Order: sequence, then structure tokens, then C-alpha cells
Amino acid sequence: MNSKNQVAAREGWFTLDAERPRLLGSQCQQCHTYYFPVHEQYCRNPECESEQFEQIELSHRGKIWSYTNAAYPPPEPFKAADPYEVFALAAVELEREKLVVLGQLAAGVTVDDVKIGDEVELTLDTLFSDDENDYLVWKWQPVNGGAA
Repeated sequence: MNSKNQVAAREGWFTLDAERPRLLGSQCQQCHTYYFPVHEQYCRNPECESEQFEQIELSHRGKIWSYTNAAYPPPEPFKAADPYEVFALAAVELEREKLVVLGQLAAGVTVDDVKIGDEVELTLDTLFSDDENDYLVWKWQPVNGGAA
């Protein structure tokens, strides 16, 4: 049994509910534009001047809009394994919001396993650990196994 605390590697960007993880965003109350991560300053829609936002849970499913592999380690807060292992990234258009969110594909999923238009869903996984905590991030898991 894992006795470490499970904490977000990036606090406030997603829920830690392992059964029902969700990205956290906001929505303009006037024009209904969606934002990720949470944004509450002013609406960036040039046709809107609202400063009223509601914090919301975003869709947990979407379709791959684009994808690639990470052939070199990304910047902080990413903690690369030693030796570094290449992993796959996907830009996913969220189901309801039509907002594109970048994230890693789940462990073991490569660029050969997916194609543009594949449906994926949000999952949580450990980015890195220390003596006390497992630091979690969201990842995209193919629904129905990915590309054929």
C-alpha cells in the first residue's frame, strides 16, 4: 500500500479525484468563453469586456487535435527520469468546450498508438515522487485502445 501523500504537481489546475479527475478552468459569464487554467482577470475575447468568471470543471474527454513525442526533457516543473525516457504528448480538443489542452499521453502510449481524431479521457499519474509525496499530473488515456 502506498503511504505517500498524493498532491498535484501544479496546484489548482486539476482535481485529485482518481475516479473522476477533471481539469479546472473558468468561463466568462458574459460571452461564455472557456479558459484553462483558471483565469479571472479580464475576458480575452476581443468582443467582450467582462471581468466576471465562474470556476468550472472542464470536460474529461476530448479528441486528439495533434500529437508528438518529447525527444528531450521539458522545463520545470517536469522532473526527468535519469536516464531520460521519450514520451508522447497530445493536444486534445475538449468535448464540450472545444478548447485545446496539451498533456502527456498515459504511460506506455506512443505516437504509433494514436491518430488525430482519436478519443481520449483524463487520467492521473505520478510525475515524480520524493520521500513524502507522489506529485500527480493529468494525462490523456486513449478510449477504445487508440489507433488501429
